[in-house]
Amino acid sequence: MWMGVAMTAFVVVLAIVAPILQSIGLLQDPTEFLNNSAQEAPSAAHWFGTTRLGYDVFSRTIFGISAALQVVVLSTVLSVLIGVPLGMVSGYLGGKLDRAILFVMDTIYTLPSLLLSVTLSFVLGRGVLNAAIALAIVYIPQYYRVVRNQTISVKTEVYIEAAQAMGASTWRILRKYLLLNVIQSVPVILALNLSDAILTLGGLGFLGLGLPEETPEWGHDLKEALDGLSTGSIWWTALFPGLAITLTVIGLSFLGEGLNELTDKKGR
Repeated sequence: MWMGVAMTAFVVVLAIVAPILQSIGLLQDPTEFLNNSAQEAPSAAHWFGTTRLGYDVFSRTIFGISAALQVVVLSTVLSVLIGVPLGMVSGYLGGKLDRAILFVMDTIYTLPSLLLSVTLSFVLGRGVLNAAIALAIVYIPQYYRVVRNQTISVKTEVYIEAAQAMGASTWRILRKYLLLNVIQSVPVILALNLSDAILTLGGLGFLGLGLPEETPEWGHDLKEALDGLSTGSIWWTALFPGLAITLTVIGLSFLGEGLNELTDKKGR
């Protein structure tokens, strides 16, 4: 878990300091390419080389962190804000409302996540918010199912029945007595969804359905690197964005697995 924390913190710090590094001249503008040589190998002037259009690979790789984090954080926040309350209300009230919401969520959950994200991105169009919405819809059922099952288990406890007998409203019971007792697994799912969202966003960018073209994006850069890979000698345009995706996903996966193990220990 601590390795995941360190790797994730390193990535976040890079995203924060990237604009500062650009302002003092240590990073090029990731959208500037006219003054650079095309497909230049890594050198002192361009640490990660340049693309076939002349973009600096190093600056686009670093600024790609910010674009990725914006989308995946926004998507997971949206999915938590929607999935957790739905799961609590559905599990606590039960009845026809529970069956209706469960049917919708199970329908979404059975669809392949990448296919659903691609379809939604195609309908919504490019952009940070649209990509985040497309990813959030995919992840909402995961939070809903976990929280709903926890709520069904917890709502039969004595302290819930005592609160009901004392006349506590449904909103008060959900907020004060249920919320903190049904969200223990949410941080684990959140960390694992962040890593999965990085991969899904990369897939959307590779297919041309992610962020606008002028925005530095790892998936889009990998797509642009395909032409150079066919020659066998231009390797840097694909290597460094691919490494960025890999290291970010590994760090978040370590963090999620560590949190899961920590939660299991507390449970035991």
